[in-house]
Amino acid sequence: MKISKKFTAVALIAAMALIAGCGGSDKKAAPKANQKVTLKMAAHLPQSHPLVKAMQSLKEKAAQKSNGSIDITIYPAGQLFNDKNMNDALMSGGIDMGLNTVGRWASIVPAMDVFDVPFLFPSYEKVDKAIDNGLGQKLGEQLEKKGVRPLLWADYGFVQYGNNQKTIKVPADFAGLKIRGYSKYSAETIKALGASSVTMGAGEVYMAIQRGTIDGQSSGTTAMRDRKMYEVHKYITITNHASPEFIVAINDKSFNKLSTDQQKALTEAAKEVQADIRANAKKEDLKALEDLKAKGAEVYVVPEAELKQWQEATKPVWDKFIKENGKIGQELIDICLKQ
Repeated sequence: MKISKKFTAVALIAAMALIAGCGGSDKKAAPKANQKVTLKMAAHLPQSHPLVKAMQSLKEKAAQKSNGSIDITIYPAGQLFNDKNMNDALMSGGIDMGLNTVGRWASIVPAMDVFDVPFLFPSYEKVDKAIDNGLGQKLGEQLEKKGVRPLLWADYGFVQYGNNQKTIKVPADFAGLKIRGYSKYSAETIKALGASSVTMGAGEVYMAIQRGTIDGQSSGTTAMRDRKMYEVHKYITITNHASPEFIVAINDKSFNKLSTDQQKALTEAAKEVQADIRANAKKEDLKALEDLKAKGAEVYVVPEAELKQWQEATKPVWDKFIKENGKIGQELIDICLKQ
């Protein structure tokens, strides 16, 4: 059969188009500049918490800097995911962004527990300096291996102890109490102080204290106030023993669907919000404490001169962290101590 030149040319063009189409299917289409993108953010803290309010600021700043092309929809108070299941959803792409504590990330990146090593950070400023001078970078690199990138480190403030049984003044006062720990090393600290530790989600604590399942908890004063813990426990002991940061993280695929300009806008917005949170962390802690006192809480502040016995009681937690995390654990401790 004789094949015409015209037929051959048409066939060749069709074949080339097919090859080009197949070859192009492996390539991602570049994000279009200023194409509107909606990012869903999960948070387990209540709407009234300062960190959730800061996320509203992030939403506004990102929208402004991206000319309205980035819309962050915030779901607080565990509406989509709680503190226990949020990170799995974030890594799998079930949610674009999440605000969660480092204690929950520690099950994935064990070195995150450094923020719960008791009495490692003597001030708010020391926490921030450690993050800026190597701590944030080293931990961020570990997160990125899991397909998630940190956008900002959010100062939660220091955590304290609250209970409904008695005033706690010295470690020996913990004997016989059941205290909720929010993470592995929070639990280790509670046990080192002589109490029994019970780990549960943040949303379960109020009812557990009310029912007598536990006697108290370890958390920040802002969370105690905003979750109305003063209704179920009267006594608060100010130890400033740990500073569990929160991380605003974004799924890598969600970040990559943004245009270069949008990525820059979101990153810049996050940096500004991080600075705002840092400036307000101590003030928010102190205000919350005064609010708790006004609600009838009895507050005992451990005098600085008496902190040594608390540090000695919890020294085994330092040793455990270094032993379990090896070289990187020691490196992180050293970064913190140098600040």
